[in-house]
Amino acid sequence: MKTVWKWVIGIVVTLLIMLGGIVWYFSVHWKPLLDQKFKELVIASTDSLYTVDYDDLDINLALGNVTVSNLVLRSDSNVYRQLEEIKKAPDNRFQIEVSKLKFRNFSIKDMLMNKELYLKNVVLDTPIIHMINEYHSYNDTASTEVKKPLYDKIKNTLKRIQISGIALNGVNFKYSQLQKNIYQDFELKKVNIKIQDVLVDSTSILDASRFYHTKMVDIEVPGFTYKTSDGFYKIDFEKLKINTKKRNILLTKVAYQPLLNKAAFYKAKGKGGSYVVMKFDTVRFESFDFNDLIRNKKVYAAKAQLKNGRLDIYSDKHYKSTPLNKIGRSPHQALLHMKTHLAIDTVLVQNADISYSELSDKYNQVGKITFDNSYATITNMTNDAVNLAKNKWMRVDVITKVMNSGRLHVLFGFDMTSKAGFHTYKGTVGSMQAPAFNQILRPLLNVEITSGNIKKIAFDMEANDHRNWGKFNFDYDDLKVAILEKKEDGTHKRKGLVSLLVNELLVNGSNPNLSGEYIIGKVNWQRHPDHTFFKTLWQSLLDGIKQCVGLSKQREAKLMRSADRAQHTIEKANTVVGKTKSFVSKIFKKDKDKEDKEDQKEK
Repeated sequence: MKTVWKWVIGIVVTLLIMLGGIVWYFSVHWKPLLDQKFKELVIASTDSLYTVDYDDLDINLALGNVTVSNLVLRSDSNVYRQLEEIKKAPDNRFQIEVSKLKFRNFSIKDMLMNKELYLKNVVLDTPIIHMINEYHSYNDTASTEVKKPLYDKIKNTLKRIQISGIALNGVNFKYSQLQKNIYQDFELKKVNIKIQDVLVDSTSILDASRFYHTKMVDIEVPGFTYKTSDGFYKIDFEKLKINTKKRNILLTKVAYQPLLNKAAFYKAKGKGGSYVVMKFDTVRFESFDFNDLIRNKKVYAAKAQLKNGRLDIYSDKHYKSTPLNKIGRSPHQALLHMKTHLAIDTVLVQNADISYSELSDKYNQVGKITFDNSYATITNMTNDAVNLAKNKWMRVDVITKVMNSGRLHVLFGFDMTSKAGFHTYKGTVGSMQAPAFNQILRPLLNVEITSGNIKKIAFDMEANDHRNWGKFNFDYDDLKVAILEKKEDGTHKRKGLVSLLVNELLVNGSNPNLSGEYIIGKVNWQRHPDHTFFKTLWQSLLDGIKQCVGLSKQREAKLMRSADRAQHTIEKANTVVGKTKSFVSKIFKKDKDKEDKEDQKEK
């Protein structure tokens, strides 16, 4: 019996030795074949633009494992320049370095004999990816040439590639943009990428559930900071997560903000403009079309969400800007003229605080207006011609608190196909106390509201690039204002008698007024070419307010010219009656003459 076991053991050992020898033999002698196939595959799949080199190719035939050491994938600069000459060069090219590239459960026999590559997983340890972007205008236009699918490029080498999973651990990614021979870089470090179920065969390109032949790509970027090319701003986020299976993108702690404080910012620029800080806790895209992004450079999503944010805009009026024609540059027109095709069904802005601050060059004080706890819904946000042919209107529904007090609800409608920039806006402001606006009136206009009860504001406006027109309703009572003057110590005091006369003779204390007349503002505001969309909107609404409170254009112009010198006129008079007559005659003489002439015409 012992002799039998000796024979059995001997046979098994002999077979193992023979198998080991065969494995060793094929590992050694198939290595050149595998090396050749690997390099052929890279060249075929990239149309000869890329080549691959490595230090060592270690094969364990028994386990089906292959390890490639110090692999480098690089673009061939000569081929790239040739593609540029025939206007077929891509905007992006890559160089990839991997210290260890590991293939597991790799069937060399299937690859060499059947032209089929099966892998359980692929691991890339600490790869370095350098992406170079070089803009070519011909890539902006739609090409009539049909691009070959990946399978058609590799089918002569492999008929099928199937990989269960790919892991890229600790990726260092560098992006370089080359414009007019000037490089601009940013880097992402310690990026983790997981890819599931890769399939490349004659049918995989038709599988709509796959993104670039994969069932899922999951990317996690731990943090990012990018300085803009002008050196004034930076963009950063805490974390970025992308999942192509769930079709979503998530960014946390997103910020766009200046690198300098306000004083240094304007000193460095040497001219006017806005100082902008924008932050959001969460930015999320849902049902994102990654295939359209890769194939057609289109950004399509069902929903975008911006949550818990702030937008602060500041302007120092001591610094002047060169006047620029803003006609045709409103936000909706800027969207329409974007090079990137964009279509987002719904954009939700949730709980954002918005403020505009201005440092007056005349009074050297900062005025501020705020819109607190803002919520907005934007629908049909698109510049895509196909989408706009179905629905030309982009709608914006905004609910906020003005000065953290009155509830403002505005509905915007933008005709995205209008060459004249036609749009509408209508809304209401709920009850609030008028002195809440002193935070912006006192520093910028040297005027304050001492009392006023706003019951309701309602407006219904239409507009285009050149004019805003419509109806403005303003219901209020107990409105009183004060004209201020600055003292030597920097504080302000009210011009008492001037303020009294303004309230008695210029401003309607209520609407309806004491005579029961209800005044409706009929706005017809001509846009100044160098005024922005939002400045024009505000001036149009302000015109409606002025009409309702009794400040006609003639009265307003006369008041602005006379208010500063009125006190001097009053002080020269000897009696109260003299003071009143002197001031009133200066302000209303021309208006009275005009009214008399109009009455004469009517008669």
